[in-house]
Amino acid sequence: MPIATVCLLCLLLLVWSAPAPAQTPEERGLEIAREADRRDQGWQTFSADLTMVLRNREGETSQRRIKAYNLEVPGDGDRSLLVFRSPADVSGTRFLTFSHKRGDDDQWLYLPALKRVKRISAANKGGSFMGSEFSYEDMSAPELEKFSYRYLRDDDYKGRKVFVIERVPVDAHSLYSRQVVWIDKEFYIPWKIAYYNRRGDHLKTLTYHKYKRYLGKYWRPGRMVMVNHRNGKATALVRKNYRFRDPQVQPGLFSPQGLGGG
Repeated sequence: MPIATVCLLCLLLLVWSAPAPAQTPEERGLEIAREADRRDQGWQTFSADLTMVLRNREGETSQRRIKAYNLEVPGDGDRSLLVFRSPADVSGTRFLTFSHKRGDDDQWLYLPALKRVKRISAANKGGSFMGSEFSYEDMSAPELEKFSYRYLRDDDYKGRKVFVIERVPVDAHSLYSRQVVWIDKEFYIPWKIAYYNRRGDHLKTLTYHKYKRYLGKYWRPGRMVMVNHRNGKATALVRKNYRFRDPQVQPGLFSPQGLGGG
């Protein structure tokens, strides 16, 4: 065999046997986030009944009952509408969010006592949502493009194997400097998110509980609990009666002009 051919074969063997370049933590973090996003696509619409439970630092609680409607928008962020049913002082309040993959989200709050629709500005999205420990920012869908990502480590969370990744908001108006997310290795669903404020302090922790799978694919929690480590308060969102592909959920339901329509 000619020497040139032998040399070429040796070179090809070296190329084929060379290990693939290792992923950077940023590449690995983005890969995990992309897979989680991919697995939760295609649900189209759903509705659910929510109970918001507010707990103060003394442990006293109050409740609000809400109807939630959600619409998936291909090529952009999701849309959501929350309609407060009780107690009487918040009944009729409506909160509409248009999440976007890029740029500021759009949010509107209808207050029946004032009979007007209030637009939530980007600079005010760190404020408390209806007196809860969720901010207006927390009520938007965490679209993939809203963050940069970094893989931190593998871990265990209550007996589940998880990835731990860091995501950093790209929005300069974000309440948070970073978020650390525990993501299930098998189902790619979040179990816990730690939120850090702009000073780098651990401000809040959100935990997810009682997941169920719908349509054989889409996982949704039965309970979410946000704990504020600064003020000792907490808010739970208890969700039930999920209804996917709900015929009542139509694009016209998500209209800023229709928020005060009764």
